[in-house]
Amino acid sequence: MTIAPRIDTAAVTPLTKRATSRHFPARGESALVIEASDSADGVLFTGGVERGIEARLTTAVDAASGRLEVTRPDGDHPADADALAALIEAAFQSAPSLSRLELPGYARKPAIVGLSVETGRAADGLDCAVIARSVFQQLPLLWRQAGAHAAYPAIRSSLGPAERLPVLRPAQPNGVIYRRWMPHLGMTLSLRTIDRRRDLDLFHHWMNQPRVAFFWELAQSREELDRYLAEQEADPHLFGVIGSFDDEPVGYFEFYWAKEDRLGPHYEVEDFDRGWHGLIGNPRHLGRAKTLAWFRSLTHYLFLDEPRTQRIVGEPRASHHKMLSYCADVAYDKVKEFDFPHKRAALVCCERERFFREIAL
Repeated sequence: MTIAPRIDTAAVTPLTKRATSRHFPARGESALVIEASDSADGVLFTGGVERGIEARLTTAVDAASGRLEVTRPDGDHPADADALAALIEAAFQSAPSLSRLELPGYARKPAIVGLSVETGRAADGLDCAVIARSVFQQLPLLWRQAGAHAAYPAIRSSLGPAERLPVLRPAQPNGVIYRRWMPHLGMTLSLRTIDRRRDLDLFHHWMNQPRVAFFWELAQSREELDRYLAEQEADPHLFGVIGSFDDEPVGYFEFYWAKEDRLGPHYEVEDFDRGWHGLIGNPRHLGRAKTLAWFRSLTHYLFLDEPRTQRIVGEPRASHHKMLSYCADVAYDKVKEFDFPHKRAALVCCERERFFREIAL
């Protein structure tokens, strides 16, 4: 299944009149709050007194390129990068059709060094930094909580399937690992690692719902599910997370390294391919808009988590047409069908370059 390239702006509702957004620096504990308001000269962004955020975005309707005139921060210190990244995210959210931003006067600022891969000259002749959305959304300045992760070198391990020995995998993260404000939902989406000491009752409740049990086949007792989660804790190739909207638990997701997984033998797997399984256990948050938010965010997290990951893969039931339609909307290709012992599966694959080129978070 091949999908013609397109820019997916359905994920984002433009900020109009007056709106507040929240932004989560990877190196900080608290959110940066930015207010956007429409004016005759464009969208004005202002932020907290502490950070001192102020800028104006001007762009033609449906234009691919916008001009972001930043007043504060001045960008003269590298520490300004967090506030600047939040401001750039707010600008992209306010105009979903934008694929790039020009920041006049920022071409050589210390705060822009880790954000921009090119410079240019604005229409008024000023040197400017150019921020490409497809690059910006891959950068670890926002969203993924840096303190919950540790990068590992590519050291070959002797643990794993004999014919598919992986590299040494990092220890499982702990706590909150990802946060992102969803402007079209007006909520914060977050991921935290599952803790069987506090989450077992919730996990048991979700797995014993008939609509979940049909696909997961884990309608078991609390004791059996506790063993299931305990086995995960000792397995370096996967870990589970609880996904929430505004800190209300919504679903359970498992992230895995494809090389050591049951999927590994069914295609030409690379060391850093990742995959995920998921369920929405909270029926209050069912529906296409919210489910697509999870698809986008889970994929985004996995690409952020390991920059060497070039593909996110999956193996939904080949007959699960709704799941395949979600995949198609988030830049996953259906590669082929194949047989597991328990199901006829579809191999789906999302390429890093295509995801960040087409999907507006």
